[in-house]
Amino acid sequence: MAYELMYIVRPTADEQLLASVNEKIDTFITGKGGAITRRDDWGKRRLAYPIDKFTEGFYAVVTFEFVATAVRDLERALKLTEDVLRYIVVRLEDA
Repeated sequence: MAYELMYIVRPTADEQLLASVNEKIDTFITGKGGAITRRDDWGKRRLAYPIDKFTEGFYAVVTFEFVATAVRDLERALKLTEDVLRYIVVRLEDA
């Protein structure tokens, strides 16, 4: 099934930490048998409302193929990653 993940990394992250978070997420997806089809890094953007006293964050969107039963594991891993402020995983409609 196709999924889309959008996540926000805290604005205090340097390029090395940001690359590390991206790599960690990509490795998790591919390690569970998923395949990344697209990645868009939107850069630093203003948040609609403060999160943990931050008003900005680094946005990224990843589209990937994944087993439905592993989505919960991905969400658990994102929740435990301190540098990720917010995330959302949505299932894409089959075109």
